[in-house]
Amino acid sequence: MTLAELLEIEAERVLATYARLPVEFVRGEGSRLWDADGNEYLDLLCGISVTSLGHCHPRVVAAVREQVGTLMHASNLFYTAPSMELSRRLSELSLGGRVFLCNSGTEANEAAIKLARRARREGEIVVVLGAFHGRTLGALSATPQESKQAPFGPLVPGFRAVAPVAEAVAAAVHEGTAAVMLEPIQGEGGVRVLDDEVLLAARSACDQYGAALIFDEIQTGMGRTGTMWAYEQTPVVPDAITSAKALGGGLPIGALVTGERLADAFAPGDHGSTFAGGPVVARAALEALDVTADDDLLAGVGERGALLAAGLERLPHVLEVRGRGLMLACELDVDAPALVRDALLRQRLVLNATGPSTMRLLPALTIEPAQIEDALGRLAALLGSA
Repeated sequence: MTLAELLEIEAERVLATYARLPVEFVRGEGSRLWDADGNEYLDLLCGISVTSLGHCHPRVVAAVREQVGTLMHASNLFYTAPSMELSRRLSELSLGGRVFLCNSGTEANEAAIKLARRARREGEIVVVLGAFHGRTLGALSATPQESKQAPFGPLVPGFRAVAPVAEAVAAAVHEGTAAVMLEPIQGEGGVRVLDDEVLLAARSACDQYGAALIFDEIQTGMGRTGTMWAYEQTPVVPDAITSAKALGGGLPIGALVTGERLADAFAPGDHGSTFAGGPVVARAALEALDVTADDDLLAGVGERGALLAAGLERLPHVLEVRGRGLMLACELDVDAPALVRDALLRQRLVLNATGPSTMRLLPALTIEPAQIEDALGRLAALLGSA
């Protein structure tokens, strides 16, 4: 099937929810992708931080192949070893509490919102401006972005959005607050690192009023910033975290992980999902966890991130580089969406834009230094002619 035929199907049969770029990818390996015409691309996006171990990591592929030929689905009315083992590993590698497995990051955040409301009935959820927590109605209500919320009102009540500054967060929490929900680094908001003072204020206010502190680690988790979870690089330990994206090594899975404080808030029947934690995705996630948890790999994220950030800072039209580890963004004085399109079509470089002047880079944690230098060279050529 040709690209023209795919475009025709989309125009006639697919709901218009995506603005796709005109390339069909058919194969991936490590940090490389190939299109239907055999052209090779360097991937600095990882399917938006999903294939963080590189495309088709051999350990993940082997685990999925074995599991898919053994048992694909049984439902959560019964036990399967992969889901139980994955829950144990996630707990041990993070907050030490209980785990709810689901199918996506948005679903993990929906579960976190419900958990907080279960612990404090009718409680308010405090979020900060610039946040992105998902597109289903509850998660969207926690995403204070007018362009995303406005077409879908009325939204779920009980959410309060404040500026991402310590004083505003502290002032928003009271006896009726169920939770404060934050991304340690705002991903869709332009890779903006929240100050430690904001996190400390949230932790203190939650402790004072008995509210829960929830970190959305859907994009920052699984080694993206150089530690398994971004909260490990902050002075704060949350009461729960949400994970997805890279968790499945390329397959769709999400998770809510609690600390002891919220471990017993849910009762049987409070929440559920037909496909959650199925054997195939759970096996994939187990392999992805084990590979990611390697100390040498995590140390390499910091080294590669520093190399990439330093190179980006030297490029023309780059006003600012921000982020942590291999979660980076450049603020540009040129049109970022146009640059991303040109990078794909002219330099065969996969990136994305989170705003009119913001280019985001989320390369594989396993990207080679030579590939980083190659990417920087391609960007220099592109920006040099901008």
